[in-house]
Amino acid sequence: MSSDTQATGVKAWITRLFVKVGVLPFFLLGALVIFTLLSSKFLTGQNLINVARQSVYLVLVSMGQMLALVTGGFDLSVGTAIALTSVVSAMGMVWLAGIFPDAIWLAILLGAFLGFGAALMVGLVNGIGVAYFEVSPFIMTLGVSSVGAGFALFLTGGVPVSGLPFQFADTFGFGRLWGIPVPVIIAVICIVIMWVLMARTRLGTQIYAVGGNIKAAHLSAINTKRTLLLAYMICALIASLTGLLLTARVESGEANLGGSIALESIAACVIAGVSLRGGIGRVENVVLGAFFIVLVQNGMNLAQVSSYMQMVLLGALLILAVIFDQIRYRIIMQGR
Repeated sequence: MSSDTQATGVKAWITRLFVKVGVLPFFLLGALVIFTLLSSKFLTGQNLINVARQSVYLVLVSMGQMLALVTGGFDLSVGTAIALTSVVSAMGMVWLAGIFPDAIWLAILLGAFLGFGAALMVGLVNGIGVAYFEVSPFIMTLGVSSVGAGFALFLTGGVPVSGLPFQFADTFGFGRLWGIPVPVIIAVICIVIMWVLMARTRLGTQIYAVGGNIKAAHLSAINTKRTLLLAYMICALIASLTGLLLTARVESGEANLGGSIALESIAACVIAGVSLRGGIGRVENVVLGAFFIVLVQNGMNLAQVSSYMQMVLLGALLILAVIFDQIRYRIIMQGR
């Protein structure tokens, strides 16, 4: 076999891999090589476990963001859903703990449900605006993000909500079960549920169909408005769960939690091969994409890259991912 034939074969294999999973494997390999050369502490078992623990929050939000992206939109209000959940659930727990001092877990449970309710309102408003009034997802979620952030600051006056029940932070922030951190266990359960939802249920098929071609989906008797509404509500619900876990981690209700997570979750999804045009995306790739983002941040910290340059590099990664998404889409269209 000639060298030209071998080169053509390798190029064809790389192209097939790129079309199937996107740019992520190439980015991941590059990050592993670069940061291993820059720091001897990077590719150690302890550091990788650390990255897995830190990536829980971005993994969860990215799975919700994937739903919005697969429908052909996106959600800029996931950070606001996190902040509102944090503030409302914390205030609820503190208030209810005073009413039921002998039933702390009841106070924690009811406070958590209050937080879920606040985030679901965010998802409901987003879904109604996008699905029923056909507002651009960018404008709708940006506006809701601003309203929600202002409301969270209004509730707290900009002061963190303290005095949460000790059991809440001890269990969901720092607790372990069978030696595994509780947030990691919760994330794994959510990953399995999300994979089943997208790969094995009618709703998952409908979400892909709506993102692929909303007019064709409507002609196929799919309730496209209901599908879009559910997608944004589930996205907000997953962000709300992330807000609860972060609240437990910081042991207070914070109105500024999740400030940059919307951009990071979109970057994780795009790097993982979720198309910005909708209809394409896999849960397992998104999980790996979120892990990659946190891995890069960890590697830059170990390499002592300044926080300002980290912002520059993460922004550059997102731009590159979008460019490669364009190239990938053209290759897919040419192959049809």
